[in-house]
Amino acid sequence: MDIILSQNYADAASVNPIVSRYRNRWSFLYDSFSGGETYRQGSYLTRYQLETAAEYAQRLENTPYDNHPRSIISTYISFLFRTPPTREFGTLEADTALPDFLEDADREGRNMDAFMKQAAIWSNVFGHSWIMVSKPNIGARTRADELAAGVRPYLNLLSPLVVTDFTWSRNAVGAYELVYFKYIEDSNHSVSVIKEWTQTTIQTTTIHHEKKEVVDRVIEENQLGRIPAVILYNQTSTVRGIGISSIEDIADAARLIYNLTSEAEQGIRLGSHPSLVATAETNVGSGAGALIHMPPNLDPALKPYVLEFSGQEVSSVYTAIQNTINSIDKMANTGSIRGTEARVMSGISREVEFALLNSRLSEMADNIELAEEQIWQFYAAYTGTEWTGTIDYPDSFSIRDTSNELDQLLKVYGQVQEANIKAAVAHEITELMDLNLTEYPGSPDDYQHELAEEIDEYNKEQAEQAAEITAAKMGLN
Repeated sequence: MDIILSQNYADAASVNPIVSRYRNRWSFLYDSFSGGETYRQGSYLTRYQLETAAEYAQRLENTPYDNHPRSIISTYISFLFRTPPTREFGTLEADTALPDFLEDADREGRNMDAFMKQAAIWSNVFGHSWIMVSKPNIGARTRADELAAGVRPYLNLLSPLVVTDFTWSRNAVGAYELVYFKYIEDSNHSVSVIKEWTQTTIQTTTIHHEKKEVVDRVIEENQLGRIPAVILYNQTSTVRGIGISSIEDIADAARLIYNLTSEAEQGIRLGSHPSLVATAETNVGSGAGALIHMPPNLDPALKPYVLEFSGQEVSSVYTAIQNTINSIDKMANTGSIRGTEARVMSGISREVEFALLNSRLSEMADNIELAEEQIWQFYAAYTGTEWTGTIDYPDSFSIRDTSNELDQLLKVYGQVQEANIKAAVAHEITELMDLNLTEYPGSPDDYQHELAEEIDEYNKEQAEQAAEITAAKMGLN
């Protein structure tokens, strides 16, 4: 019996080999994004030779972490969700539980937009995130009974760190579908609750880690006939179920900056408080102007001396840090956006960088849109209908250097004299500043017509002035 219990515990606690291979990397990406005490506890500073545990702990406390991964992801998310998605629900419009679901998608108070935003954040961190579409089974006989009891589908966001196993298989028509899915639903110091889904059953197992045994196990029928797990990719990889993180290389660069910052801090300390070399018999005081008492019979060659330290090494460290930050901005295509000071970049360089960022954001938006479509398909299946609606996330995130363009247009406007060119430049300025054309009568076409009339009037005035000048000259003659 003990052997059976041990085997049951081992089966419940087992982890897919693919997940095991990526788990350490995911933990590092999570720490890099979280920062603060979480990153400090990861001990990502390179340890010196002969450095004691106390010295290393002190260096960890004194070294700040410049959280570039969070800054990059925050920039992406701000663009992705700047414009809310458009949702057409089709047959689900008549579902009375739909408004409640949209306002509280995860039963924790987050609405649908906030939930998808959070899912997108973690997919940027890990490369992908999982979303479970669940509905409690209370044994209700009809849909009306479920609505009366307040039962409806809800969402559960899972990070790759809690998903321990999954299996894909091709169905009869050749499409891949999930046939097995296991994740840790809840965990504390000694007890974990593990959910295992198949297309026919849902198994909930409670295991005790200290006793290494199964405490409880409940098996229920999967009435949906499918595993309602949706994977939201940041970018797809060659391994099914594994995505590519937005900070995959940026996190490594941030760790380098973290170590370089520690080196700079140590260098400054050495420069401000140089090390004194003395024999064990020498009594050395501390602080400025401290006395040093040497033994009377001390060999003159062994007198105390100060280790010289060059401050040039600290400046070179800060140069390396700045170069690494520039490298991060190139990897993330955010050099012009995250820059806190003026950078020497040509207009073409900015345009290319904006185009690359736009392409990256468009791919992310397409993946979010696909994941939400799948969520609504499962929601419709739980309600006994088919999803006929549409979800539309923004496809373009065109970014313009408005300040630079406006400056150039104003210069042109002030230099040219031709009325038609001046009017055309004025129109470009109006569009660039996104001015409200409703203050003009009619449509934008009417505004264009009004500009043309103004140009014609200007030309007539110029012609009349020229004629008057010519007549005056002829009169003088």
